[in-house]
Amino acid sequence: MERLYTMKEASRLLGVSVRTIQRWDKEGKIRCVRTIGGKRRVPESEIKRILGIHEERRIVGYARVSSHTQKNDLERQVELIRKYAKERNWEIEILKDIGSGLKEDRRNFQKLLRMVINKEVSKVIVAYPDRLTRFGFKILEEFLKSYGTEIVVINREEKTPQEELVEDLITIISHFAGKLYGMRSHKYRKVVNGAKKLIQDP
Repeated sequence: MERLYTMKEASRLLGVSVRTIQRWDKEGKIRCVRTIGGKRRVPESEIKRILGIHEERRIVGYARVSSHTQKNDLERQVELIRKYAKERNWEIEILKDIGSGLKEDRRNFQKLLRMVINKEVSKVIVAYPDRLTRFGFKILEEFLKSYGTEIVVINREEKTPQEELVEDLITIISHFAGKLYGMRSHKYRKVVNGAKKLIQDP
């Protein structure tokens, strides 16, 4: 079944206002469908037509963990993505990385960005937002949208601002401690465990 976008979603993807899409609909420049309640929805095929996307794009699943000790979690992410895609009859390609979400030079993350820029990807599926990037998810989301690529997040965890801040601080400390001492060193574990205790203890 073809995806239908709300007017707000379509306006972001097309880079025009909702009012412009409404005018195009009246002028026959875009084909909108109506919900039972009478609201306009824009079919995905119309988005692609206006963006000039004629080739068959791929759907890519992306999974990431921070270290080799988390390989089981990596496979759980892959299975979750495959199950989600299978339920929608989507054929997917899986890309996996082992590395910090702060690292921008992850091999398959870079490959994904090149594919997006080349307009080869229609959707990117991730289990959680931070699997794709630890910071700047909204910016990355807008960047991908500018190439007609949608990020599909299977699980969006609702966290308080305090929980997010604590998580971010621990991520930053872990990242730089790993650079200083190595991810498997005693000093790394000591610094990270000490930071967690200090930050998380009430």
